[in-house]
Amino acid sequence: MRVIAGKVKGHQLKVPKRTTTRPATDLVRGAIFSILETTTSNWTQVLDLFAGSGALGIEALSRGADWVDFVEHDPRCCDIIRQNLEKTRLTAQAHVYCCSVAKAISFLDKEYSIILMDPPYSNSSIGNLVAQLATSKLVGTDSIVVVTHSPHLGLDSTYAPLNLIKERRHGDSCIAIYQKESKP
Repeated sequence: MRVIAGKVKGHQLKVPKRTTTRPATDLVRGAIFSILETTTSNWTQVLDLFAGSGALGIEALSRGADWVDFVEHDPRCCDIIRQNLEKTRLTAQAHVYCCSVAKAISFLDKEYSIILMDPPYSNSSIGNLVAQLATSKLVGTDSIVVVTHSPHLGLDSTYAPLNLIKERRHGDSCIAIYQKESKP
């Protein structure tokens, strides 16, 4: 797996072996960032939930994000994220939280401009986590929330106050883009 664009384009990333981690393909990552580049110009604070190898967050840093917080519960994956950050020389712009996503949502205390969520496709409780995230202090009025999921597991079009603004399918991956409803 490699970084596909930006200042560390071409760097090979280490991927966890013998885990349930399913890294987003180059096609899916490219589609996510193509959508983000046309949807928002605010790349100050990025949150990468279910970070796995850290590929999505590292891609965001490579493309100009100021800071990325990575959340991953598997200690082996957390070590790989740290190694990938060191290899790309992006460690100074990131922090790795080795804990569950639900726990991170409960203690993280800042608003993110972009939240990337790439959960295991077998996780049927993703809708519940999106709902928890939607009402958290992590999502602001200009936040964009990106959730990748299996086409066999549909997500709701609204997790109040988040509304689905775009959805794309690429092979066996769906990309759902949410934004907070604007107040009249």
